[in-house]
Amino acid sequence: MKQRIITGVIAAALFIPFVIYGGGPFAVLMSIIAVVGFYELLKMKGISIASVPGILGTLALLLLVVPSDWSKNIVEFLQYESTLMIVYGLVILLLIYIVLVKNKMTFDEIGFILIGAFYVGLGFHYFIETRFIGLEFVVFVLLIVWTTDSGAYFVGRKLGKNKLWPEISPKKTVEGFVGGIVIAVCFAIAMQLIYPIASSWMQLIIVTIVASIVGQMGDLVESAIKRHYGVKDSGNILPGHGGILDRFDSLLFVVPLLHFLHFFN
Repeated sequence: MKQRIITGVIAAALFIPFVIYGGGPFAVLMSIIAVVGFYELLKMKGISIASVPGILGTLALLLLVVPSDWSKNIVEFLQYESTLMIVYGLVILLLIYIVLVKNKMTFDEIGFILIGAFYVGLGFHYFIETRFIGLEFVVFVLLIVWTTDSGAYFVGRKLGKNKLWPEISPKKTVEGFVGGIVIAVCFAIAMQLIYPIASSWMQLIIVTIVASIVGQMGDLVESAIKRHYGVKDSGNILPGHGGILDRFDSLLFVVPLLHFLHFFN
């Protein structure tokens, strides 16, 4: 626990100034973190990020991560129709690579690389876009994710009796799942009273409940991936916390969802 607290304090001290400042430095930091998360994902599968498929996957990831305004400049510079076309070109190269190495790299592995690039890349892309829209929205997202996680942990530890999904995450309980949602709603209401962020109370509560549920599903998805590949943590870059994906798994689900719901408009 001591190591976990120390790491958390140091990470917060380094991370929060970038969040507050925003702009290019924040986008660059998130891009670096995204690459580290992608590296962790590939490592679980036994794919080297320094390999040809790993490098092509990383390029696809970075194209997906960059803010929309930046990607437009890239597209104009390369005279392409869209960033997606460039990513598609990288997909074609990955498929050609399978032929060149005579199936030493399988279609399953290429599929894993591409899904991983979209999963991590778009998640961090929308996190960057959220900061570009406004600091208050980043605060809201982090508030929902952190209070859900903390609420689920403490309520589950105190009242948890019914296992939520023991095959994937043995310690999670139904009571913790519900408790996380309730705590997140309480903190969202408190934020709305201090700094109104939603157009109505109904919107705030519905969006918070949905985001809290989806965030916990993101956590379960990450747990399922780790269990499938037989690892305890996605990495060890954050002592006491695990890896980047262990800390950002919920955000990678919640932030794109809130954009899809047009909550930030």
